[in-house]
Amino acid sequence: MVILITIVHIIVCFFLIIVVLLQSGKSGDIAAAFGGMGSQTAFGPRGAATALSKATTWSAIIFMVTSITLSIFVSRRTGPNSVFRGVTPSQTKSQPAAPANPPAPPQQK
Repeated sequence: MVILITIVHIIVCFFLIIVVLLQSGKSGDIAAAFGGMGSQTAFGPRGAATALSKATTWSAIIFMVTSITLSIFVSRRTGPNSVFRGVTPSQTKSQPAAPANPPAPPQQK
């Protein structure tokens, strides 16, 4: 199941990249934000949704769903494990540090 979702996820990734790159710009430059295009919208006039924009929307939705699904499957499979799960602690025996020699008492004359 995870392999199938991963394959679908990769295909959707490539499809999303291609569809976004094929879309033409909306010619909503910075001038559009200041009324340069004569429209009331900030990013240019909104036309009817094309087939590419619908494909972009659906592929983005499928991408998000597969991403969430894969993250849920991975978290259920691994569980609350640590990266140190198979590591055994080292058996080195350490001794406390030896106390420093006390200073010699001053000699009297």
